[in-house]
Amino acid sequence: MQKEAALRFWPKSDVGRVREANEDAFLVDDGLGLFVVADGMGGHAAGEVASNIAVHVFRDTVARERELLDKFERGVDAAGRQDVLRIMEQGVQNACAAVYAEAQKDSSKRGMGTTLVALLIVGTRGFYAHVGDSRIYLNRNESVHQLTEDHSLINELLKRGRLTPEQIAKLNMKNAVTRAVGVYESVEADTLDFDVLAGDRFLLCSDGLTEYAQPTDILRVFRETPEDKVAQTFIDLANQGGGKDNITALVVKVPDTRGLDRLASEVNLKLETLHRMPLFRHLTYGELVRVMNITDVRSYAAGDRVLEEGQDGDEMFIVLTGGVRVHSGEAKITVLGPGQHFGEMALVDKAPRSASVSSDGATKLMVMKRRDFFDIVRKDHDVAVKLLWAFLGVLTERLRNTSRDLGEAREQLALRMVEEVLAEPDSE
Repeated sequence: MQKEAALRFWPKSDVGRVREANEDAFLVDDGLGLFVVADGMGGHAAGEVASNIAVHVFRDTVARERELLDKFERGVDAAGRQDVLRIMEQGVQNACAAVYAEAQKDSSKRGMGTTLVALLIVGTRGFYAHVGDSRIYLNRNESVHQLTEDHSLINELLKRGRLTPEQIAKLNMKNAVTRAVGVYESVEADTLDFDVLAGDRFLLCSDGLTEYAQPTDILRVFRETPEDKVAQTFIDLANQGGGKDNITALVVKVPDTRGLDRLASEVNLKLETLHRMPLFRHLTYGELVRVMNITDVRSYAAGDRVLEEGQDGDEMFIVLTGGVRVHSGEAKITVLGPGQHFGEMALVDKAPRSASVSSDGATKLMVMKRRDFFDIVRKDHDVAVKLLWAFLGVLTERLRNTSRDLGEAREQLALRMVEEVLAEPDSE
């Protein structure tokens, strides 16, 4: 098997303009395709201890599973995405237990902890684990997407509508995190897997950078700066803004030769299709990726039956390419094209299908199952709220359209009855 071009990376870390010591830590294991950034916290150099323990314990955990990662990349022995995500989760838990245990040995380090964000690239698949307010950004197709969501007091207040972005600058507790590695023996971590495409660039960074860099600034630096200067440019940007905290920027580049054009086209099409749908329009990029991960793509030839009227079903369908004909018996109801969906009631209701659906030519459909939909709703409260409100909006619009159609049908029926009466000869 021909070895693919290696990942490229450029890490930089700086103490900043205010702090005396650098409590950030980063680690790169290019043999594993693993990149980790941690931002420590605690007095008496405890933050530096916590961040260094965390990145090394995380790496050691992943390294012990090298054989499984190799099997996943080669697609053998049923090694799957969930197996790799469990390794990432275990890495966080092992790091958390190690930092906590070290703190118990020294009273001056009690309560120390660290953020942690880790990116693992295996073949054409990426995996991350995340705790705290360090971040991963993805630069793809002239856009920048924040993949991680901060576990911070500010972010919680923003989500609950108790704080506006304009009020953030006036707060003193900007760095307060709601989750950290090592403060307790275990911690809840966010994990996600996603497609990695040729030319993708990632930025792993501590909040010493993100305090001074908006997504527009990050995109500008990626656009205007030579690749080997990007990390240092981010450091300079934060220092020019004040440099109140330690600053770490780790840039990772996926070679342009990696992966296939077909994969890139399909991934981008699926994400764009989902984003255009009213059901998913308000999801973040990372949330859209979670939804995309639970969909399958099925191909149909012209005339293939997709759904049968009266059958039970537990799947929603989204037209990716081509089109379908919705009908009852041979009577056509409507035709649906790319970006349109059908069968969504099956995600929340076990009622039999109300119509049949057949392919109207060569067609690709994205398919989402009820159990996977509810799995996301159960695990992610924010996504659940967005999806259920959007679902309510779709059903309300459908009810409104149905009421309008019924009203128009009644008017037409009444007009026909009047016309028939007027057309009848006068009775003698």
